[in-house]
Amino acid sequence: MTDNAREILVTSALPYANGPIHIGHLVEYIQTDIWARFQRMRGHRCYYVCADDAHGTPIMLRARQEGITPEQLIEETSKSHQADFSDFAILFDNYHSTHSDENRHYAELIFERNKAAGHIHARTIVQAYDPEERMFLPDRFIKGECPKCGAAEQYGDNCEVCGATYAPTELKNAYSAVSGAKPIEKESEHLFFKLGDFEDMLKRWTHAGHLQKEVANKLDEWFEAGLQEWDISRDAPYFGFEIPGYPGKYFYVWLDAPIGYMASFRNLCDRTGMDFDAWWREDSDTELYHFIGKDIIYFHALFWPAMLSGADFRTPTAIYSHGFLTVDGQKMSKSRGTFIKARTYLDHLNPEYLRYYFAAKLGAGVDDIDLNLEDFAQRVNSDLVGKVVNIASRCAGFIRKRFDGKLADRLDDPALFQSFVDASEQIAELYEKRAFSRAVREIMALADKANQYIDDKKPWVIAKEAGREAELHAACSMGIELFRVLMIWLRPILPATAARAETFLKVPELSWADAATPLLGHEIAKFKPLMTRVEKDRIDAMIEASKEDLVSTENAAKSAPEAVDTPAAIEPIADTIAFDDFAKIDLRVARIANAEHVEDADKLLRLTLDLGGEQRNVFAGIKSAYKPEDLIGKMTVMVANLAPRKMRFGVSEGMVLAAGPGGEDLWILEPHAGARPGMRVK
Repeated sequence: MTDNAREILVTSALPYANGPIHIGHLVEYIQTDIWARFQRMRGHRCYYVCADDAHGTPIMLRARQEGITPEQLIEETSKSHQADFSDFAILFDNYHSTHSDENRHYAELIFERNKAAGHIHARTIVQAYDPEERMFLPDRFIKGECPKCGAAEQYGDNCEVCGATYAPTELKNAYSAVSGAKPIEKESEHLFFKLGDFEDMLKRWTHAGHLQKEVANKLDEWFEAGLQEWDISRDAPYFGFEIPGYPGKYFYVWLDAPIGYMASFRNLCDRTGMDFDAWWREDSDTELYHFIGKDIIYFHALFWPAMLSGADFRTPTAIYSHGFLTVDGQKMSKSRGTFIKARTYLDHLNPEYLRYYFAAKLGAGVDDIDLNLEDFAQRVNSDLVGKVVNIASRCAGFIRKRFDGKLADRLDDPALFQSFVDASEQIAELYEKRAFSRAVREIMALADKANQYIDDKKPWVIAKEAGREAELHAACSMGIELFRVLMIWLRPILPATAARAETFLKVPELSWADAATPLLGHEIAKFKPLMTRVEKDRIDAMIEASKEDLVSTENAAKSAPEAVDTPAAIEPIADTIAFDDFAKIDLRVARIANAEHVEDADKLLRLTLDLGGEQRNVFAGIKSAYKPEDLIGKMTVMVANLAPRKMRFGVSEGMVLAAGPGGEDLWILEPHAGARPGMRVK
């Protein structure tokens, strides 16, 4: 570390322990990792911590559907998340969980301190209650018809069709997404955090340089509307921490989720002997930065600093928000194969391709970025393979074969080398400000200069002419020197490629300060390819692997036997299958949320099936036996893990089970009365 080294703690938003990492998530973690790696290269003491967000109703219900405990679910998810992050070279100093002793301690401490200061009080509220499941329902677990536009299957807090917001009690024909039952209203005492107590403090804090200007301006709208009390408690059953002194009440997941930053760092401190309090006390001179998506700024820029202030902890130095990811100009889509999981990407492509492309797109603002797959391939191939790596490959062979692998003991063009060195601080400033796209443009402009130098020198021509050995040595050595400086600047983005370059150059891990010192008279190793081109067939394979393998039920419907009255007309039993094959079938209870005719289809109905928090679109060949309106609200059984298939009418994402000879004599299977959506059928 340098004498003026800073002490920096960096976090990313905690991924929810309810599903896999996808490339949309990776925008944030790659952005944060690049910034943290840059800080370390500058000689600063920089720690990057994260954790899984492991509490809440969705975790509880998902574990129930899987037939495992919430603890098992979050443990399995954490392993998956950490493997994905590691393979994308996301370098955490610690990765923890909000379901931890450290998180419980700080959640209780922050609660107790704010309560003692008068910032928390209790009052009775009326909530939607599922009488079958005997649980209060979060807004997102209540569905019904929008009270404004009448759109069906809308959540309990806002309409995705017309954009209206409302209370769950305003929904028409509301039902529980957990059981399908009609919710009732029931009173419950809840605990509220009085955010308004911190209005003056927050107004100052949000406009004191801790946020991007556009984010601070957006928060002004909430100040104008008035800061509302925040419900920080949830009723049992709930997976989380029970609130001390309030049996049956649990901390709302959004209270203990950001506290997970503290918990993860505390876990690191306990393992390494660092002083946690030195980083989190009110007068700390360390730096604390949060990288988050723009959709969760309300929690991070209002509730989080208020909670910390009320509990006598330091507030963040800055909160950096980013936009969303689109693919080929559109929202990520499973049917188009652009909803790409991190692991699916890793199965097909070099992770540093994506790190570089995101860096080339990311600015310091909150704008969305687009992953254009054609541009992705062209840019990686042109910039990294065609420009940067090409410099080393054009020069290394001559150095190795003609000069025993040793670079020249002088610079061929000191002025050109100095122009590269002089750019270091400007590029560093762009990294510091998170203007990665501008940093990449500057680096690639200098890579063009390096390639132009080699084109002008033409070492491949010099090598063929006698008496020009010194020129050849000087030109190729100069090319290697320029390549080394470029790799220093790209190291935060391309750590694995930089590590291979270090092996080739026979140097220790490069730091930012190394740029100014050339490798005069230095021996290098035999050059090995540092990066290969992006091939279109690999991108295509990734897209295909990401697509829902859509299964059609239409052909099965068309091939059904004619309806006759004799048992002889029933089709013979098919060839036998092994028990292991049958065990692969995942049968789930589903509620038919909607049913409708399919235009130009003789036998199909389009069913919207509710699996308790997830919906599927299924085409079923049962039109001859059922009217759509008679099916709505019924419970049935579906094959939930049948690979979907694209049909000319749309996408069918499973299959409902039915029995009967056909025609009007066809009956969908109905589970017992106590079954609930998402329940596994055994």
